[in-house]
Amino acid sequence: MINVKQFNYEPGEHEAEAASNSYLMSLIAIIVGLPLPIINLIATLIFYIGNRKGTYFVRWHCTQALLSQLSMLFINSFGFWWTISIIFTDENISNNYIAYIIAALIFNITEFIVTIYTAIKTRKGIHVEWWFYGNLTTLICKSGI
Repeated sequence: MINVKQFNYEPGEHEAEAASNSYLMSLIAIIVGLPLPIINLIATLIFYIGNRKGTYFVRWHCTQALLSQLSMLFINSFGFWWTISIIFTDENISNNYIAYIIAALIFNITEFIVTIYTAIKTRKGIHVEWWFYGNLTTLICKSGI
């Protein structure tokens, strides 16, 4: 799920801190905006916009964090609105709902743990690529070196 690689150059202290903060931003947003799934995406998007002209290392990690939050938005929004529809309509809790909520919780917990791990590693200047997001980020983010 996680691939640790070496970059062509050693990122500086400022670069490592900014790249690590892109992951920490999403964790802080989870705490602040827990019931509303879009808060995480907005916080990560603002951090991405602020660092889009940074070095490749920073841009790359900001992009990976943004892509992960985008997928989390879809997963969490669907579960959020399904729960709201159960609360405010005559819809019953089904096996499908329970299975979806369990899968969403597992995905969220895994993403939370991987985000903490990645923030720690990138703070040390180590390049961490997530499965699926890493390859997509490399396609999106221009090298510049």
